[in-house]
Amino acid sequence: MNGIPTVLRDLYYGERALEQDLISTAERHPAEHEVHHVAIDLARWSHEHAEHLARAAEPQGLHLPDPAVPPTEWERTERPDHALDEPSEPDLSLLGDLRALHLAATGNSLYWEMLAQAAQATGDSCLLELSTACHPQTLRQRHWTNTMIKTLSPQLLSKANGPHEADGSKAKQ
Repeated sequence: MNGIPTVLRDLYYGERALEQDLISTAERHPAEHEVHHVAIDLARWSHEHAEHLARAAEPQGLHLPDPAVPPTEWERTERPDHALDEPSEPDLSLLGDLRALHLAATGNSLYWEMLAQAAQATGDSCLLELSTACHPQTLRQRHWTNTMIKTLSPQLLSKANGPHEADGSKAKQ
């Protein structure tokens, strides 16, 4: 048995997780219009990727859940915690969400690359076509999160609620 089913499974669950995280981020930050609307659009891509992966996994002997079925409790809880995910400052939660989205999209991108390389090596044209069709969208998801982090970080990280006192002077160190 080869490792292709493992990559398909991990990528499938990665796309499902990214879809859910994009939707959650959109719901948590409705006032950030670009984040809200673009995240919803990008979530559709991950949903479509999961649908394609579920179909592509069948010939590999791998039976993945229908992407239309909500994630199980295991899928929601088996994800690592990170410091910015539950920040004390509300503005930092957006950066934490964008960071998590960026890392998820990066992970998925690596899986798409592995799948494409394996498909080339084994001559599997179906998996190669799937990777060629979906990977560019994942790269665009990653690029969008990176751009949003670059755009919002200066503003959100340099607010007066940081290491400054209420009068604007630096806190004693």
